[in-house]
Amino acid sequence: MFQPDLLREKRILITGGGTGLGKSMAHRFLQLGATVYICGRRREVLSVAEAELNHVAPNKIHSFTCDVRDLAQVEQMVETVWNVGPLDILVNNAAGNFLARTEELSPRAFEAVLGIVLTGTINLTMACGRRWLKKAHAGNVLNIAATYTSTGSAYVVPSAMAKAGVVALTRSLAVEWGDRGIRMNAIAPGPIPTEGAFSRLLPRTELEEFARKRIPMHRFGTLEELANLAVFLVSDGSSYINGEVVVMDGGEQLQGAGEFTSLGRLLTEDEWKLMKPGKPAKSDQ
Repeated sequence: MFQPDLLREKRILITGGGTGLGKSMAHRFLQLGATVYICGRRREVLSVAEAELNHVAPNKIHSFTCDVRDLAQVEQMVETVWNVGPLDILVNNAAGNFLARTEELSPRAFEAVLGIVLTGTINLTMACGRRWLKKAHAGNVLNIAATYTSTGSAYVVPSAMAKAGVVALTRSLAVEWGDRGIRMNAIAPGPIPTEGAFSRLLPRTELEEFARKRIPMHRFGTLEELANLAVFLVSDGSSYINGEVVVMDGGEQLQGAGEFTSLGRLLTEDEWKLMKPGKPAKSDQ
């Protein structure tokens, strides 16, 4: 199905698009003909990603510095894009997470993760959704969720809370907006090695091996697999899929709930002290 013009004339915005999952999706979307906009908080990261992605499809990648928690910044960015032409697809990918014992978390730690993951998703979805509805323009939202949204997971409580809210938003708006041409879906990925975030969540090699063995397929997912699934879900070929959360985890969720629960009990006291959160891990924001 991955024809070179599959996403031709599609305009796509990806939050947290300068690194990790976001950049891999941007790369694949560009390969298949889309015009892609990426945003994040760090200008230097975005500039490097934009220069790299420009080699894939010259002049079809654009970047914005934007904190998705700040509604004014979000509205300004979306309005700037819309002045050129309406978006067709929004990918809410920006995230923050860390492994921590919940009793040691400060209110600001909760606020940081909930702000990026849940508030950021709401801000972007509403900014695009209202414009789509006003102009009767078809829209498509793909959210990045997590496999532990229905079960919860120890040691990543703010993320579990935020991602559960994202799934609720996805399913609710799929019903409310579906008859007005807007589709809502989500991907719940299992462990996929990415720069920065993966090493912070699995700080020891043996923890990586433990996590790998929990997965029935005995391997982690790849960025390419995630990007290809995203392509399918945002393409016109999946136009009857609405309100779905597609799990991509090699069967891990079926084997046992709470992705980080067992891992957290393997950390030493010294490792917990080193990982004590001050801010979310650098991931896809």
